Amino acid sequence: MTEDTKSKRIVNSELVVDVQPKEVSIALLENDRLTEINKETREQIYAVGNIYYGKVKKIMPGLNAAFVDIGYGKDAFLHYLDLGSTFNTLNGYVQHAMEDKKKVPSMARTKQQTDLPKDGMIADVLQVGQQILVQVAKEPISTKGPRLTAEISIAGRYLVLIPFADKVSVSAKIESVQERTRLKQLIQSVKPKGYGVIVRTVAEDKKVAELNNELRVLVKRWEDSVAKLQKSNGISLITEEIGRTIGIIRDIFNPTFQHIHVNDPEVYQEIKDYIRLIAPESEGIVSLYQGELPIFDKFAITKQLKSGLGRTVSFKNGAYLIIEHTEALHVIDVNSGNRSKAGNDQEANAFEVNMAAADEIVHQLRLRDMGGIVVIDFIDMHTPEHKQELYEHVKELMSNDRAKHNILPLSKFGLMQITRQRVRPVIDVDVTEVCPVCQGKGKTQSTLLFVDELEQIFADYIQQFGKDITLFVHPYVHAYITKGWWNSLKRKWKRQYGKFKILPSEELGLFSYKLYDKKKNELKLLNQ
Repeated sequence: MTEDTKSKRIVNSELVVDVQPKEVSIALLENDRLTEINKETREQIYAVGNIYYGKVKKIMPGLNAAFVDIGYGKDAFLHYLDLGSTFNTLNGYVQHAMEDKKKVPSMARTKQQTDLPKDGMIADVLQVGQQILVQVAKEPISTKGPRLTAEISIAGRYLVLIPFADKVSVSAKIESVQERTRLKQLIQSVKPKGYGVIVRTVAEDKKVAELNNELRVLVKRWEDSVAKLQKSNGISLITEEIGRTIGIIRDIFNPTFQHIHVNDPEVYQEIKDYIRLIAPESEGIVSLYQGELPIFDKFAITKQLKSGLGRTVSFKNGAYLIIEHTEALHVIDVNSGNRSKAGNDQEANAFEVNMAAADEIVHQLRLRDMGGIVVIDFIDMHTPEHKQELYEHVKELMSNDRAKHNILPLSKFGLMQITRQRVRPVIDVDVTEVCPVCQGKGKTQSTLLFVDELEQIFADYIQQFGKDITLFVHPYVHAYITKGWWNSLKRKWKRQYGKFKILPSEELGLFSYKLYDKKKNELKLLNQ
């Protein structure tokens, strides 16, 4: 795909960050279209990139793997091939560090041990009860615990630091031989002994000062991790990966970013400081959202989530997708629906629907962060040229996907198979709502009494928590309460109960409501 094509596809990128007490949601908009959604619980500690000092609990010779206790409810999985060729050197360094806790051992003076053979057995390397330094490679998914690696890496914006690797690699996406050579020679001249470095794609054409500065920062992070390791006592978290928000910005930030909207002052400052570090000229794109509406409602994200993450997804002229998630794989069925075009034969019609479906499918893969095996049942086509063109079209669309993937051509049954890197659970948003009338009970009081009931509940909250309460209701209910000016229910309640706010929320069901205090903490419902 040419640069011109990319620029046409991504004209305006925005990041919207919704910070709630228990969860941070990060939405990436491209041309106002929701492209990625990430949700992170603020208490989450078993994130990809975290480094732990764990203990080997069980050796599984049949799997050539070990189960390691890092403090999670289920033991984490470590395969022999994930130990890395330099594991012996790493393990020797860690033992040295734990024996002499007065200072961080020098990487340059660390003796290089024999590399692990690729066809070795884990029982020859690890033993039950042994403590080792590991890093989370895949978060806990479903019933599985985290997956680990002993090949420690510390990611920055331009570089990835790999202790003990002692070699320099350049991203294959940098195609210029001259630039690849420049970057490799540059990093080799400035990197300290004992470290390996992977040069990321965004480092292309960057100056030596920028790269050298980040390299020093990454080395300092590793040294700080070793210092914390020396102070640890048993199983413990050594290094926590930077927040998901900063991590996403680090990985995807580019000149097409127009705005980054944040609704929390603390996170806003954190992001602003990071942007100032990596791209001082773009510091002004970060803004603090202080509007009364929920930030996701303001940018039409809630509506896009409701319409785009259901089992059925409509995309063009009545055509739609059926998306099913299973433990083993994801299945996507393409249906033409009631779509018809007079004068077009069945083959041409199928080809047109499939090409449009490919756009939506690739969008859904990124939006839901679907990983593992994805099987797509396209509408049957008989012309080899059409099959090949569809395959090439999907490959082109997927070229913009940051996750590692592999695409196979259509089978004789019209199925396309895609494997996509999965390091986190698939995004699954429940787009259904409890019956707005009966609240799931099957029976209800008269709907005419809802507003009266709401007023009584509201009055109870005012009495218990005081004024400055914000009431969120469904937009339809909000419209009813605020209709009119002088005689509106809202004005009547303000005269009676004093200062408060009533705001619409697209997230709520018709007869659902939420209340917050002036510090934006949700108030527990009195009847719960």
